Amino acid sequence: MRRPRSMWSLETLGRVRLSKHFYMRDFLYSEIGSFHQIRNIPDDPDLAIANGRALCETLLDPLEETFGRIAIRSGYRSADLNRYGNENRLNCARNDNPLECHIWDRDSGQQAIAGTSLVIPWFADQYDRGRDWRDLAWWVHDHLPYSEMWFFPKLAAFNLVWRPRPHRTISSYIAPRGMLLRAGDAPVETQEQRQARYIDFPQFRGIKFP
Repeated sequence: MRRPRSMWSLETLGRVRLSKHFYMRDFLYSEIGSFHQIRNIPDDPDLAIANGRALCETLLDPLEETFGRIAIRSGYRSADLNRYGNENRLNCARNDNPLECHIWDRDSGQQAIAGTSLVIPWFADQYDRGRDWRDLAWWVHDHLPYSEMWFFPKLAAFNLVWRPRPHRTISSYIAPRGMLLRAGDAPVETQEQRQARYIDFPQFRGIKFP
């Protein structure tokens, strides 16, 4: 698929269904792109779709089917858009940073990557009342084949990353700041301690859909 050049082709791209619950359109909106008038269109739509589909089917669908609606804060970013964000200090990593997860069409094969920043409203309400962000982090760790997670103070939003070979790391800008889990390390809490944190969470994939 060639890079879209018209509203019709962009509309067609937006209608691509990535998984049971998500379409490409869900990930194309960008405040940076909208405000600074930078197009957020993949250079390689086929690759962006393939990696985005893996992210949605593997990680985002199970979240939606457990907690109800999840809110996407920052999804796909084109290389041009992400570069602009980095150069203007708008909280975007360098395009060549191996941890930059928003450019879904950057790499393929074992180097493929796709990520999104999201909020789980069900958990955000509890976080606002003082719940520990690590309750959610350990739930994800015990239930989903994620690669990386980074948690942020506002709304307990977090970056969630898919890779073919997951790194399995957890980091946070919320106290206690830093790395909760490094690649290859065992969790600092036992399985019993982790499960006690989220004993009141909804049943995994407990929402029934037609």
